[in-house]
Amino acid sequence: MPCDRKPMRYGHSEGHTEVCFDESGKFLVTGGNDGDVRIWDGLDDDDPKFITVGEKVYSLALKNGKLVTASSNNTVQIHTFPDGEPDGILTRFTTNATHVAFNGSGSRVAAGSSDFMVKVVEVSDSSQQKTLRGHEAPVLSVTFDPKDDFLASASCDGSVVVWNIEEQSQLIRWPLLQKTNDVSNAPSLCRLAWQPAAAEFLAVPVETKVHLYERGSWNHVSTLSDDLLTQLVNVVVWSPCGRFLAAGGVGGSLTVWDVSSKLCVERQKHEKGFTVCGLAWSPSGSQLAYTDTEGCLGLLDGLGSSGSSSAAKDFDDLFDDDDDRPMDEGLSDGHSPGKKPHEDDEDEDDFHVPATGRARNRGAILDDENSLDAGSVTLSRDKYDVADGGAVLPAAAAPAPPLRPAYEGPLPTAPQKAFQPGSTPAHLTHRFMMWNSVGIIRGYNDEEDNAVDVEFHDTAVHHAMHLTNSLGHTMADLSQEAVLLACPGTDELASKLQCLHFSSWDTNKEWMVDLPPGEDVRALCLGRRWAAVATSALMLRLFSIGGVQREMFSLPGNVVSMVTHGEQLLIVYHRAPGFDGDQALGVQLLQVGRRPKQLIHGEPLPLSPRTHLAWLGFSAEGTPCYVDSDGVVRMLNRSLGNTWTPVCNTRETCKSKSDHYWVVGIHENPQQLRCIPCKGSRYPPTLPRPAVAILPFKLPLCQTSTEKGLMEEQYWRSVLFHNHFSFLSSSGYEVDEEQQTRSQKEQQELLMKMFALSCKLEREFRCVELAELMTQNVVTLAVRYAARSRRMALAQRLSELALEKANQMQEEEPEEEEEEPESSAGDTCHMKGDAPFTRDTQVLGSGKPSSSPAHRATSILDNMASGRKSSPLAGSVGKPNKGPVLKPLAPRPKTKPRGGLTRFTAFRPKTGFQLWLEENRKSISADQPDLEETDVIKEAMGRFRTLTAEERLVRNRMWVLLPAVLNPLKHNNNNNKGLFTSRLAVASVGTSLILSFSRFAILQQQRDMMIYK
Repeated sequence: MPCDRKPMRYGHSEGHTEVCFDESGKFLVTGGNDGDVRIWDGLDDDDPKFITVGEKVYSLALKNGKLVTASSNNTVQIHTFPDGEPDGILTRFTTNATHVAFNGSGSRVAAGSSDFMVKVVEVSDSSQQKTLRGHEAPVLSVTFDPKDDFLASASCDGSVVVWNIEEQSQLIRWPLLQKTNDVSNAPSLCRLAWQPAAAEFLAVPVETKVHLYERGSWNHVSTLSDDLLTQLVNVVVWSPCGRFLAAGGVGGSLTVWDVSSKLCVERQKHEKGFTVCGLAWSPSGSQLAYTDTEGCLGLLDGLGSSGSSSAAKDFDDLFDDDDDRPMDEGLSDGHSPGKKPHEDDEDEDDFHVPATGRARNRGAILDDENSLDAGSVTLSRDKYDVADGGAVLPAAAAPAPPLRPAYEGPLPTAPQKAFQPGSTPAHLTHRFMMWNSVGIIRGYNDEEDNAVDVEFHDTAVHHAMHLTNSLGHTMADLSQEAVLLACPGTDELASKLQCLHFSSWDTNKEWMVDLPPGEDVRALCLGRRWAAVATSALMLRLFSIGGVQREMFSLPGNVVSMVTHGEQLLIVYHRAPGFDGDQALGVQLLQVGRRPKQLIHGEPLPLSPRTHLAWLGFSAEGTPCYVDSDGVVRMLNRSLGNTWTPVCNTRETCKSKSDHYWVVGIHENPQQLRCIPCKGSRYPPTLPRPAVAILPFKLPLCQTSTEKGLMEEQYWRSVLFHNHFSFLSSSGYEVDEEQQTRSQKEQQELLMKMFALSCKLEREFRCVELAELMTQNVVTLAVRYAARSRRMALAQRLSELALEKANQMQEEEPEEEEEEPESSAGDTCHMKGDAPFTRDTQVLGSGKPSSSPAHRATSILDNMASGRKSSPLAGSVGKPNKGPVLKPLAPRPKTKPRGGLTRFTAFRPKTGFQLWLEENRKSISADQPDLEETDVIKEAMGRFRTLTAEERLVRNRMWVLLPAVLNPLKHNNNNNKGLFTSRLAVASVGTSLILSFSRFAILQQQRDMMIYK
């Protein structure tokens, strides 16, 4: 059955789309996710008439000049056709109607809904309704028996049910489908279809096959399948004559079977592999219209021609004398009724390629060269004969041929193609070739013009440019130094890389390089003073910004995407084949510069299940980030072993499932996800210029609706988004210390709030856990809070924790002082050689770009000054780079304690008895002057034992708290006051005796301060 596949055309916004023919076959009617019903006068109609019926159209049916639609307002409406005038509401549900269908005469309409009910309504009198109850989940589809006695329905509860309409009862129930909780989550729509002519069979799509059930007996009599059908069948539909059955699949497959001869007579594949969600035969049976989940409309023309019928007849005549053998035994593809004979039989590979152009399963060819194996169609020629009316009638049973073992494991996923982050698909005539923090590159490829426009967010960087795209560039990147373009190769021309170095002081600012034959550019990016290109030969080539070829190395797999920031290069590639809809991607993070090194060594890139990579980039502060197709944003957590942490889910803010956010940038300070809202599509239009929206970040912690969960999320988000401070400092760059201090203060405040909440909930162990995350100063506040809350055991433990933290500070300081002389000289040397990062400039809104630096978007890099003089070769003459850059971090001098502070350096804590002995030694010696030192200690021990337990407890607390008061005196004078106050807060836990001792410590400290000065 050779047919002509017409090019697809845009019909509706992205989402589920339905299609049907009118009774004359002249008009095509489609309904989509945009809420419109369009009436097409043929596929070439450029101005179809449209009817707005609601926010979304879930299903439609047309009969006798009546157009019935199921829309998002929970109603089933009627409009006249083709005028489109409203003709009332047929019925209502408590939620959305999911599918509608006419009976054969057009007098009744069946409608299924997400409220588990099916209604059968008279068109002439909508008050005459029958309600069929019994499903336990939303209804997927409904279809009438052509004789109007029965109705079949499929549901998300996994069942297909046949109903007696008059009795409103179930005749039979088949558990055939996978259970889900909603139509949107169902793996298949399971659109049922009843044979229209003889009304003998009910077709049910089950996974990758189609089951045929006989009317009346309800026996399963046949299973239709095909080796090339590897994904779920979504919808089936019978031809008007009842001889052919067409099926559309999730992976874009279109298959037509001749049920009478049990042959697959036509295979087609969606040109882009999108899911087919709507099918409709024309009344003549020569055309098959189909729609996909992207809102596009396609058409197969020339089906059911006389040529194919005669070919099938001749094919059947070949085996009139040998009906005892299976029909698929010993035949070649050249005699298949749906295929043309191969013209070149010398090439063995061509022998295994069917008419669709896809390689056939070799195991199937060995047993069956007519696309029909023993397990694919059990309704064989020797079991059924064809009646005069075209119906298939059962014949004498014959032993079935042996079944071949079938692979039932996970299926491989088609690998994701390479893409440029911040670009829209290349097949669009007007598209974004790049949108980043520097500017926008638009590509135009229509009948009037083939050009590239470059626009900068900040016109102080460079003025806008208009470039003629004579080479057909499809990829681009933009930095504050250059524009990089690339085009794919052809049979005559090699793939080319073109760079416009507009910041150069040279008059010749453009250079171009040809890649080796057979090697195409797959991804490209611009770093600081260098460019990287990933090719189809699994190579990564580095170029200087002036065109000098630099290092090159091989990639472990085909590149998916690649981005840079300063000296960092992030590469994502296929590390292995994916299965069951998942992509197996790997990631490498390299530092390119004078000290090149690899930071991430080919680790797996985590993605949500059954998703692909949608965006890849760096934050404005230099942290790698990416977004998957489910809208989950992940960020690299350097402090946790270079793991990836989800920080946002853009789908949570979308009002509709067809809405998306197109990410253009991420900022850590302030915490902003900058993206463009796309209503009903995945990509924004180029004109007018879309406005940028800002989404907040939110870590997916548990129970964030509670006060505890909310504060935990705020704390860990603050910790994650301020990791860049330590990264920049360790890389030798100076950061905004004021902002860093502010972030640390914010984190400590959150910890103190969680501590207070845990005290209120009497969770003392949790309080200690929170205190371990606090700084030493904040722990002393926690001690005071616990003491005031009369939690003395908690205060005691916190005071010990404060002592431990103070000792750790003392131990860390000498180590830093020892390491400082060695590291200061070496760090200063290599920092001077590092190329600093430039600031990423971002502008919000859809207005014109600003030329004033005062209007540039703020980020953490805005306040960083350059620590080295720029070379005269780096920028253009008369146009120095005004963007502030990072400054190498100068070593901070350390001052060693002097004077009176040194006398407390080796202070050792004394016991309560020792303190008591010092106070009472004179009185004991006065009472017994003849006693020696050992006798004085024995006498003191005896007197100390006579003290009450409370008095001894006071002495012991003085022994514990004395170091917490005196040891901070060894620190420098600036920190001395805060630390001493904190130790004084610890001392306040004790009794009035401890308070008097702290007054003594204050006088002692004041004296030591004077000595130090």
